[in-house]
Amino acid sequence: MQRQATSMKRNLFNQEYLDEQFNELEELQDDDNHNFVEEVVNLFFTDSVRLIRNVDLALENRPYDFGRLDDLMHQFKGSSSRFESIPYSINNSINETCFPS
Repeated sequence: MQRQATSMKRNLFNQEYLDEQFNELEELQDDDNHNFVEEVVNLFFTDSVRLIRNVDLALENRPYDFGRLDDLMHQFKGSSSRFESIPYSINNSINETCFPS
């Protein structure tokens, strides 16, 4: 089982879904909280799903409430920037898509 997990992790690194920041996150994990990384990842994705759903709902209403949309997108940007283990390319893509210069 450990070998399989190691192989999966190596593949995720090779595909650039994970980067060195993921290793740093793993270093924060200890015996008292051996599920730390899993909890952080789950919180990020749970929060992301909620924020995307709220953006989708806000876009269904006309006229658009740009203040609300701006708040939601800033929450999403903040959440993605705080989650250090997603690769820079994904985080950068989110920021460029949601917050063009």
